[in-house]
Amino acid sequence: MTFSARSTATIVLMTSALALGACSKKAPEELPPPPAATPAPTPPPVTTPAPTGPTVGTQAHFERAVGSSTTIFFDTDRFNIDSTDAAALQAQAQYFAQFSQLTFTIEGHADERGTREYNLALGERRANSTKNYLVSLGVSPDRINVLSYGKERPVALASNETAWAQNRRAASVIIN
Repeated sequence: MTFSARSTATIVLMTSALALGACSKKAPEELPPPPAATPAPTPPPVTTPAPTGPTVGTQAHFERAVGSSTTIFFDTDRFNIDSTDAAALQAQAQYFAQFSQLTFTIEGHADERGTREYNLALGERRANSTKNYLVSLGVSPDRINVLSYGKERPVALASNETAWAQNRRAASVIIN
């Protein structure tokens, strides 16, 4: 049996097609499931830490911020601001610059010696001297009230130089 060239070409073509068909992949009968969705990591809840310490605008906050500088002390029958007082008032002025919404009172005090009228006037001069110094450091005078208690509110009750020195003072007290 002799094959013609045409037949040979047909056989080669069919063999090639058959070989190529054997290499092709069959479509799967069932598709695999889609990949499982991985949830985005949930960020941890943001918690604001509870404030520790006193609330801004309270006397306790002021005292914590400036320490013992809330009160300045004076010599007998004096109302001048010395270098120790100036440092304390500078700390107060920095606090009041930071919290400009606050108003406060400067309470002037005297020791028990002298008449009631004299001590009220001296307490007022001490409070005004303190106010004027704070104003010179940039604190608005509209934020400052002045009040004199004279000898009516001592912090030390003894009748000696140590107690009197503690009572000759000007104290800054936050109003709001």
